[in-house]
Amino acid sequence: MTLFTLLIQILIILLVLFVLKIVLISIFFFKEIQAARAKDPAAKGFLEILLLYPGLHALIHHRVAHFFYKIHLFFIARFISQVSRFFTGIEIHPGAKIGKRLFIDHGMGVVIGETAIIGDDVLLYQAVTLGGTGLVKGKRHPTIGNNVVVGGGAKILGNITIGDNSYIGANAVVIKDVPPNSTVVGVPGRITKQDGKKIDIGLDHSHVFDPIMQNIEELQKRIEKLENK
Repeated sequence: MTLFTLLIQILIILLVLFVLKIVLISIFFFKEIQAARAKDPAAKGFLEILLLYPGLHALIHHRVAHFFYKIHLFFIARFISQVSRFFTGIEIHPGAKIGKRLFIDHGMGVVIGETAIIGDDVLLYQAVTLGGTGLVKGKRHPTIGNNVVVGGGAKILGNITIGDNSYIGANAVVIKDVPPNSTVVGVPGRITKQDGKKIDIGLDHSHVFDPIMQNIEELQKRIEKLENK
């Protein structure tokens, strides 16, 4: 057997393994890929998401790392998560519990802590932190409900709960519980209801209601009326 023939056989084996990997990912992560297509208008197709979306790859690596974490092979679990962080820019501790159809859009700088819990159909943007506070053991990271959107750069800190169908605005800092069907904006995060309804699936981030700014605008209008008198 010549060296050239050996190389050809190795390449064929690698190609078969690659195709097998793609098929398995397509089967086991089909719903996550569909979620990415539904929530990202830039997505052009199934194969693009499958091969090129770092959020999907980070989630795949986390599922493997979480398996090893549950059987107390902590070093292997953490090693996988750190390798994933190197390639995707997304750091998910292997202890974190993640529900179905999570979509991490862009993803660079996302950090998810060890005791964080994420529900189903959650959307995270870049630079989101689900972090802990203090040095206490036990549950010290947030619990994110179902159908929650967390805008870019938002920080959710401590053992708090974000209710279902809520929206956390970009760069908000949240340190208290958030009831369901709420919008949170500002630093520290301020809560406002969205008429008791679930968030708009259109994800129009430019029209997030800010109650503090509304109060300031109303005060300015009153001052102008008083000055005109």
